[in-house]
Amino acid sequence: MAEPVRVRRLTDQEGQQLQQIVRRGSTSSVRYRRAMMLLASAGGNRVPVIAQLVQADEDTVRDVIHRFNEIGPACLDPRWAGGCPRQLSPDDEDFVVQMATTRPTKLGRPFSRWSLRELVAYLRKVHGRVIRIGRETLRVPLARHGVTFQRTKTWKESPDPEREAKLDRIEEVLDRFPDRAFAFDESGPLGIRPTAGSGWATRKHPDRVPATCHRTHGVRYFRGCHSVGDDRLWGGNRRRKGAANTRAALKSIRAARPDGAPIYVILDNLSAHKGTDIRGWAKKNKVELCFTPTYVSWANPIEAHFGPLRQFTIANSHHPHHTVQTRALHAYLRWRNADTRHPDVLPAERKERARIRSEKGIRWGGRSLVAAA
Repeated sequence: MAEPVRVRRLTDQEGQQLQQIVRRGSTSSVRYRRAMMLLASAGGNRVPVIAQLVQADEDTVRDVIHRFNEIGPACLDPRWAGGCPRQLSPDDEDFVVQMATTRPTKLGRPFSRWSLRELVAYLRKVHGRVIRIGRETLRVPLARHGVTFQRTKTWKESPDPEREAKLDRIEEVLDRFPDRAFAFDESGPLGIRPTAGSGWATRKHPDRVPATCHRTHGVRYFRGCHSVGDDRLWGGNRRRKGAANTRAALKSIRAARPDGAPIYVILDNLSAHKGTDIRGWAKKNKVELCFTPTYVSWANPIEAHFGPLRQFTIANSHHPHHTVQTRALHAYLRWRNADTRHPDVLPAERKERARIRSEKGIRWGGRSLVAAA
């Protein structure tokens, strides 16, 4: 039997990059969808589930995963064919790329970065080689080599000495016990303010939300639980992060498997997740806490589902207060639970589908959804 197609183990930079694209969105729908495919695969989701998540063909998902395993994050950007013949020789083109990616200070220029104008002027005067090229033409070889004008980034390397062991344990749980594997994390803070988004509208007449930014309602945190085996997502909004809310979430997860079988919960290293009381309760109730390594929150399977949740509930909204926001969030989760397998739930023009199904009637510390209705 062939091994299931799965993305290779991500590095810290790759995981953080994919997580940022999924959570914050991207100007390119192709990058957004491909990043969601890779992050979902890294979280242990199989190809059929990922295909449903992004509303794509299974072969497309497999191609993206194979391409990422070969060339890394470069697979996020499609390579379109066509264009006029090259005007520079391969050696000149390589030289242009080398100069563009070299800091000007190393070449004796008093700049911290190149502008197109200054780079063109330098290429025309460089000793031993003269390259005459216009500013707009210069963009072509740079784009062909994947060199674009980007903001400088910082990154965090995981200092966790048990990084590999923790990732191995998470992968083992997702492979061997998917029906007893759960993921837990917080998303937020969620404020009450008009939030921009995107949607269909007449050209040059976009939908608008009122610019009422003075809200004194504070923030909330969505604390979500994801059942890996049957792809269900449930949770609720809370005022703050804390051990009490974490314990309530773990009780909700434990209630999802009332047969008493051991379960595995994947979560990050927040101090509210790993207190003595929580560890003692987990040990007593056959709950193994599988912590992600430090700065490797992308290894949590629930991360792939927070992006669509924000896009379809928070974007384009201007809720008057948190009660309305919470009702809208739970209504969306119930709707998703009812229609998640229907092929016409979201039309083809939607960018992606969130594979979210609410927990049947379980809210942390509250009445069941059925009883509340």
